[in-house]
Amino acid sequence: MVDYHAANNQSSFGGVQVYMEQENDWDRDLLLDPAWEKQQRKTFTAWCNSHLRKSGTQIENIEEDFRDGLKLMLLLEVIAGERLPKPERGKMRVHKINNVNKALDFIASKGVKLVSIGAEEIVDGNAKMTLGMIWTIILRFAIQDISVEETSAKEGLLLWCQRKTAPYKNVNVQNFHISWKDGLAFNALIHRHRPDLIDYDSLRKDDPVTNLNNAFEVAEKHLDIPKMLDAEDIVNTARPDEKAIMTYVSSFYHAFSGAQKAETAANRICKVLAVNQENEQMMEDYEKLASDLLEWIRRTVPWLENRTQEKTVNDMQAKQEDFRDYRCVHKPPKVQEKCQLEISFNTLQTKLRLSNRPAFMPSEGRMVSDINGAWHTLEGAEKGYEEWILSEIRRLERLEHLAEKFHQKAAIHESWTDGKEAMLTQKDYETSTLSEVKALLRKHEAFESDLAAHQDRVEQIAAIAQELNELDYYDSASVNARCQKICDQWDSLGVLTLNRKESLERTEKQLASIDELYLEYAKRAAPFNNWMEGAMEDLQDMFIVHNIEEIQGLITAHEQFKSTLSEANKEREAIQSIQAEVQKIAQSNGIKLSGANPYTTITPESIDSKWEKAMAMVPLRDTALQDELNKQNSNDTLRAKFATQANTVGAYIQEKMEEIGRISIEMNGTLEDQLTNLRDYQTNIMSYMPEINKLEGSHQLIQEALIFDNQYTSYTMEHLRVGWEQLLTTIARTINEVENQILTRDAKGISQEQLFEYRASFNHFDKDHSGALKAEEFKACLISLGYDVENDKGDSEFTRIMSIVDPNGSGAVTFQAFIDFMSTETTDTDTADQVIASFKILASDKNFITAEELRRELPPDQAEYCIARMAPYSGPDGVPGALDYMSFSTALYGESDL
Repeated sequence: MVDYHAANNQSSFGGVQVYMEQENDWDRDLLLDPAWEKQQRKTFTAWCNSHLRKSGTQIENIEEDFRDGLKLMLLLEVIAGERLPKPERGKMRVHKINNVNKALDFIASKGVKLVSIGAEEIVDGNAKMTLGMIWTIILRFAIQDISVEETSAKEGLLLWCQRKTAPYKNVNVQNFHISWKDGLAFNALIHRHRPDLIDYDSLRKDDPVTNLNNAFEVAEKHLDIPKMLDAEDIVNTARPDEKAIMTYVSSFYHAFSGAQKAETAANRICKVLAVNQENEQMMEDYEKLASDLLEWIRRTVPWLENRTQEKTVNDMQAKQEDFRDYRCVHKPPKVQEKCQLEISFNTLQTKLRLSNRPAFMPSEGRMVSDINGAWHTLEGAEKGYEEWILSEIRRLERLEHLAEKFHQKAAIHESWTDGKEAMLTQKDYETSTLSEVKALLRKHEAFESDLAAHQDRVEQIAAIAQELNELDYYDSASVNARCQKICDQWDSLGVLTLNRKESLERTEKQLASIDELYLEYAKRAAPFNNWMEGAMEDLQDMFIVHNIEEIQGLITAHEQFKSTLSEANKEREAIQSIQAEVQKIAQSNGIKLSGANPYTTITPESIDSKWEKAMAMVPLRDTALQDELNKQNSNDTLRAKFATQANTVGAYIQEKMEEIGRISIEMNGTLEDQLTNLRDYQTNIMSYMPEINKLEGSHQLIQEALIFDNQYTSYTMEHLRVGWEQLLTTIARTINEVENQILTRDAKGISQEQLFEYRASFNHFDKDHSGALKAEEFKACLISLGYDVENDKGDSEFTRIMSIVDPNGSGAVTFQAFIDFMSTETTDTDTADQVIASFKILASDKNFITAEELRRELPPDQAEYCIARMAPYSGPDGVPGALDYMSFSTALYGESDL
C-alpha cells in the first residue's frame, strides 16, 4: 500500500520541522499488549468525546466511528478552532477516503509528520492505525504547546507535574506509567490547585484503587475532566500505558492553566504594589525627616537672630558658651540628618525611575532646594550671631574699661574741687593787709593756673561720658548725672574764680607788698604738682591691648616717661630750694614767718610725699606692663599653635577633597568593590576626627583668651568646619551614587561589564573631569556607543535624548542620568498596560473587578491597599461594588491621579 501522507509530506512539507519524532515513531509491538490497547482505546475515546460533546455528538467505537471521516474532521475543527474543507456526504468508500485524507492533510499542515498512517487503513477500521492517528492528534493539539523552562512537550509536562507535586509526601513523579499507579499523584495535582476538593491527608498509599477513583470522580464532577481511565486497569497492569496517562494528565494541565495565568497575574500585581508601597513609605519617611529638620531650623534661626544685649562681659561669654555648645553638640546630628535626607531623596528618585514611576515631588516647601535654602539661612544667622557675640564682648569690654576710667577721673576731679567753692567765696581779703592781699592775689593766680591745668581732665571726663553714651552703656543715666554735676560745678568755679580775681585786683591797688619768693615757689610748685598728679594718674591708668605691638608701645612710652624723671627730680629740688631760700632769708633777717606760703597750698612736704608715691608706682607699672607682655606672648603662642594645626587640617581637607574628586572619576573594579573601597575610605577619613576635635580645643582656648585675630594663618575655624562637613557630605554622596548604580544594575539587569563600558566611555569624553558631560561631549559619547545622531534625523534624535537626560536644560549630563538612560534603552520595565492586562486576568476578562476577587487572588495587605485606592467602576456593565482597576493602574505610573 502506498504511504500517501509520507509521499505528500516529502513533496509539500519537506521544510516543515518534524514534531516529536520519537513520539511519531509508532511502536506497533507495544499495541499488541491487550491491556495497554484497552487503556488507550478507553482513554482516547474519552478524550475525543470531551471535545466532540461541544458539538453535540460523541463516539462509541473509536475504530468504527471515524471510518467515514466525518467525525474525525469535526474533532479537528473543534480542537483547532479552524474550519476544514467541506466533507463529502456520500456513502461510498472513495467518499470516506477523501474525507479522511482531508483530515490527514489538515494534520500535516500543522507540521506533523504522519508515518505509515494512510486513509485506507482508517477507512478499513485498523485499530492500531486509528489509535496511532489519535495519539498524534493528542500530541499536536494537547501536549505540543506545553513547555516549562524551554523543555520539550513531554519533558515540560513531566517537569510541571514534578513541581506541582513536590511538596506532597509519598509522591515522586519520574515518568508517565508506574509513578501514577497508587493514585496519590493525581490527588496531589488536584489538591495543589483546588485544596477544597481533596482531603489529601486522609489518603493511604496502600489503597490505590480508592485513591484513583477519588481523583477521577472529583476531576469529572468539579473540573469537567472526563473519566478516561479505569482504576482497576491501572492497578492490575504492571506498567500502565504511558500515552493514556499522558493524555489524561494533559487534561489536568489545560484545566489548571487558567489558574496558573491568574497566579502569574497576581504575582505581577503583588510585585508592582510592593514597589509602590515601599516607595510610599520612603516618601513618608522623607516628608517626616524634612519636616523635623525644617522645624528645628525654624526654631533655631530666631534664637540665632536674637540680639538682646547683656550688661556685662561675663553674661555675653555665657551666651558664647551656649553658642559653642550648639555648634559642637546640637548641630552635628542635624548635619547628618540633612545629608541622609539628600541621600534618601536621591535613592527614592532612582527607584522611581527604575520602576517606571513618576518622579517624587515633596510637599510645598520641603524640596531639597528648600531645605538647602533654609540651611543657608541658618548658617547665615549662625555666622552673624557669632560675629555679634564677639563684637558685643569687645564693646562691653571697652565699656567696662571706659566706665572704670570715668569714675576714676571723676573721683580725682571731685577730690580736687572739694572746698574750692568755699575758698573762692570767702571775704578774707576785706580784713587783710596789703601784703596779705597781694599774697591772696598771687595765691589766686596760682589757683587759676591749677584750674586751667584741670580743664583737660574735665574735657576727658566729658569725652568718656559721651563715648559711653554712644556705645549704649547700660548705666549711662548715672554717668550722665555725675558728668553733668562736674560740668555745672566747673562752670560755677570759673565764674567764682573770675569774681574773686576781680575783687583781689581791685584791692591790689591799695596793697603793695608782695613776697616774690613765695610767688615764685607757688608758680613753680603748682605745675610741678599738677605734673606729679598727672604722672600718678597715668601710672594708675587702666589699659587694654590685643597684641604684642600694642603692649610694646605702652612699654616704650613708659620708658620714655622714666627717662624724664631725672629732670623732674631736678625741678623738684629747685622748688624745694626756693622754700629753703625763704627759710634762709627769714633766719638771716630775723623774719618770723606767720605760717604757710600765702600763695599756694602746696607744701614742700606734699611735693615730697607725692614724689615718693609716684616713684613707688613706677616699679608697679613696670610689673603690670611686663605681666601684660607675658600674657600677649602666651596669646601669640596660642595663635601659633592654632595656626599650625589649622594649616595642617586645611591642607588635609583640600587634599582629600581633590582625592575624592579623582576617585569618583577613576574608580575600578566591581561596583561592590568600589562601594567597599569608598566605605573604607570614609572610615579612614572619619579616623581624622580626633584632629578636628583637637583643633576645636585649640580654638576654644583662643576664644577664652579673647584673641580676635591671627596673622599666622588664613584659615578660620568656621572655614575648616564647613570644609570638613563638605568633605564628609561629598564622600556620602559618592557612596550613594555607587549604591544607586548597584540598584540600577540589579533592577535593570545590566551586567558589570556594561557598567564598566558606560563608565569608561563617560570618563573618556569627560575631558575636564568635572563629573558631567557637555552636550557636544555627550553626543560624541553616544556616537562611540553606536547611536546615529550626526545627520538631520540624528539631530532630532539627539534633541529627544537630551530632553530625557537633561530635563532642566542645564547643558550638562551627569553619570547617573547617563546610566539611567542607557538602562532604559537596554532593559524592559513594567508598564501600566501590563498591570491592566494582569488585573483583567484576575477579573475573568471583565472591565471591572470586585473586592471579593481581589481578596481571593492577592495577599491581604495588598488586596486592602487596592480596595482603598480603586475608584468605583462607572461603566454600563458594572455591578454593585465594582472597582475601576484601569484608572488605578494608570495612576500607579503617573498617567492619571490616584
